[in-house]
Amino acid sequence: MGRLVSTEGLTDVQEEILKTVRAFVDNEILPVATELEHRDEYPTDIVEGLKELGLFGLTIPEEYGGLGESLLTYALVVEEIARGWMSVSGVINTHFIVAYMLMQHGTEEQKQHYLPRMAAGEVRGAFSMSEPGLGSDVSAIKTKATRQDDGSYEITGQKMWLTNGGSANLVALLVKTDEGKEKAHQNLTTFLVEKESGFGETAQGITVPGKIEKMGYKGVDTTELILDRHRIGAEQVLGGAPGRGFYQMMDGVEVGRVNVAARGVGVANRAFELGIDYAQQRETFGKKIAEHQAVLFRLAEMGTKVEAAHAMVVGAARKKDSGERNDLEAGMAKYLASEYCAEVVEASFRIHGGYGFSKEYEIERLYREAPMLLIGEGTADIQRMIIGRRLLEEYKAG
Repeated sequence: MGRLVSTEGLTDVQEEILKTVRAFVDNEILPVATELEHRDEYPTDIVEGLKELGLFGLTIPEEYGGLGESLLTYALVVEEIARGWMSVSGVINTHFIVAYMLMQHGTEEQKQHYLPRMAAGEVRGAFSMSEPGLGSDVSAIKTKATRQDDGSYEITGQKMWLTNGGSANLVALLVKTDEGKEKAHQNLTTFLVEKESGFGETAQGITVPGKIEKMGYKGVDTTELILDRHRIGAEQVLGGAPGRGFYQMMDGVEVGRVNVAARGVGVANRAFELGIDYAQQRETFGKKIAEHQAVLFRLAEMGTKVEAAHAMVVGAARKKDSGERNDLEAGMAKYLASEYCAEVVEASFRIHGGYGFSKEYEIERLYREAPMLLIGEGTADIQRMIIGRRLLEEYKAG
């Protein structure tokens, strides 16, 4: 292992966790990732390995059966997993966000009911805000939950882009409720929706049509979710009170952005490893291409970008772990890491030359995976808006 993406000040426990995950990635993920990705096959054996390692409960408190680790530990684990195959990190990301939302906003009954089984990987979480045509305007959600005379709700609408939409059996679902508030975002509520894993009709009034075909980010299932008068009890409202969904979801997205940034670091680090290794093997004009100044400069830029993105991820995670607001840092980390990831992957692709265009080489897979990070958990333009507004708050004139 090279010296990039090392982290100062980790505990012995954190170091041991990362060492274990790194070995799992090298032995169980990297040898099969490209083959599974080309077949768009769900990584069943890898997921079972993640369960055995306890990674589904990595941040869940020990009192609920988890390991009780920090956001920093989780982010570093995600870097390692994404280095092996970004889709595997997607399997645990939405699960992690749902667990985090339960820990931060759930009632004690909801925590007791879900968190122990989530820690064991028995209950798998998915996270649903987006809708067809919605884009980044979350307050314009149309899926609606209507309160019934007996206090329950009936939900009708269509959701989009659910990572783990088929494999998950618990969905944190953001919908519109009638709270009588003037501002649209104050009329949004998060429901904890249970369903069976799989496709088709997975619960009363719930249909998961099938996987959405994608250019990359394969293996992990990305789906729609159609709700037609799905009946659900008021006890399934996250936190017990309606109208708080927007704030709950934005809190989840904040830590999700740290996750996406960590994925960017992992993918970029792998692209750098592939590029620098190939540059020391391939010869042109009588010498290794790493000895050509043009390639040497490219490697220097790649390594610097990987290290800078990693530092941003560590800083954002540590700020959140300290209890401070970190939306500025999370937005910066996500923006920088995703942009740098795309640039590092393309640079590695260029170093590989014609072979980079071949499916026999791993860089071809990374080249298709990197673009997802530019739009996941908020596009680059949305990140710039968030960063700019927060900077105006921090540097308000006079």
